[in-house]
Amino acid sequence: MLRINQLRLPIDHSWEELVSKVKKLLRYDGTPQISIVRRSVDARKKPELYFSYVLNITVKNQKEVYRRCDKKQVMILDEVPYRFPAEQYTGAVRPVIIGTGPAGLFCGLMLAKAGFKPLLLERGKSVRERTEDIRKFWETGELNPESNVQFGEGGAGTFSDGKLNTLVKDKYGRNREVLRLFVEAGAPEEILYDHKPHIGTDILCTVIENIRHKIEAAGGSFRFQARVTDILIVNGQVRGVEINGEERLEASYVVLAPGHSARDTISMLYQKSCPIEAKPFAVGLRVEHPQKLINGSQYGSDENLILGNAPYKVTARAENGRGVYSFCMCPGGYVVNASSEAKRLAVNGMSYSKRDGKNANSAIIVSVSLQDYGSDHPLAGIEFQRRLEEKAYCLADGKVPVERYGDYRRAVLGEKQPADETDTAVISKDFAPCIKGEWEYAPVHEILPEELSEAFVDGMEQFGRVIKGFNDGNVLVEGIESRTSSPVRIVRDESLQTCFKGLYPCGEGAGYAGGITSAAMDGIHVAEMVAEHIIKAEEYSR
Repeated sequence: MLRINQLRLPIDHSWEELVSKVKKLLRYDGTPQISIVRRSVDARKKPELYFSYVLNITVKNQKEVYRRCDKKQVMILDEVPYRFPAEQYTGAVRPVIIGTGPAGLFCGLMLAKAGFKPLLLERGKSVRERTEDIRKFWETGELNPESNVQFGEGGAGTFSDGKLNTLVKDKYGRNREVLRLFVEAGAPEEILYDHKPHIGTDILCTVIENIRHKIEAAGGSFRFQARVTDILIVNGQVRGVEINGEERLEASYVVLAPGHSARDTISMLYQKSCPIEAKPFAVGLRVEHPQKLINGSQYGSDENLILGNAPYKVTARAENGRGVYSFCMCPGGYVVNASSEAKRLAVNGMSYSKRDGKNANSAIIVSVSLQDYGSDHPLAGIEFQRRLEEKAYCLADGKVPVERYGDYRRAVLGEKQPADETDTAVISKDFAPCIKGEWEYAPVHEILPEELSEAFVDGMEQFGRVIKGFNDGNVLVEGIESRTSSPVRIVRDESLQTCFKGLYPCGEGAGYAGGITSAAMDGIHVAEMVAEHIIKAEEYSR
């Protein structure tokens, strides 16, 4: 197979033009088989926009074709497809998986396909029932603490944007396998090659259901509203789990994939002396801009019918040394009330597959160190999150608090704000938020600690020099974005187990991932290890 890098064509090109350019580059007269590996947007000459491709090509007489082509863009590729290390298991051991976010689902899918018939336990409801509970919460403010944006089939990522980009190195092919399995379950084929793939909440709900059906068809099963309240340990070995404080279920292999909002589960493990470490993460606030402003900056025009609404990514180093960057950017999206605990409020961002809302939103988050927690307790990061969420809740009595950035900046900078500074007029004073859930204007600047607020403003001002109007006084600021990643890590060894043999921490909540794709990849990694351990144990017992 041949690999072509950086093949550029205008975004409105035809497939025939792509084939023609490949043939010209290879100096090949036949009909090449073309597979798109990666497609990104090249906007360096906006408003002239190009797609930049990475392509896999199959041709006859490959050695001869390669010999005469341009080696600057073409290379020989020996790509090995992903293979799960076990198949057609017929034994009686049945792994239990706690949590049905991407880590748990993909762990379950791989084990089910190999014949292990896993049982998946989910404290929340199925994705359709969960959707109704979330809709009711957004309309009335009545929170179901076990069925919300954080808890339920599909995990927290189901009600975000279904963003599938990751920075995790992928020498084993797990990333590609995750995307392939998503497509197999009904996701659009474009996610296999788009530089920043996404599915969208509306499509993702169906994809999640389809993955469940595939697991069930392969012999696996699900139990919803089954919160694991204890892990049963005998002589350092897992022997089962307790469900809803009353039912006991025997199990020797338990995958713990609870998501980063399962704080009670983390606390339960800590009480059992399971090693847990505090780790740094980031917190911040959602900002909303008119999508046309972002389109103009990124594409050179208010709209683009081929590309749709534009995303952005911004990073900065604040004067006080903190990193400030955009996170979970949602073109044409909505800010959502993503709370999961009573009297505490957290927000997230969400887009549908078309990303056709009038506003763009992103979390602008600030790096947090262990020293910010105010304690060296392993769970201090969780308490740090909770304090911020309690502040956010109180500001608007449970509604999402909203503030104009100009007011936020003046409150934070005070006398340090330049006397001649005036807010730009890029964004209208009538600019209104797109929020799922009740909202209210409130002093959002009171949520973050002073040093974090100063870094946030510093970052926003720097971003305004990159994207004109980003720091406009009428930009909307909403908070708090506190569930960016887990502030703890459940320690696991090289076998991916804790000090309790048979217990496998997995995914974002356990501290080993940061997003849908990396969590799913970790779920596959853990599934590989569980399968190997079960097979080796049975071989040894013979």
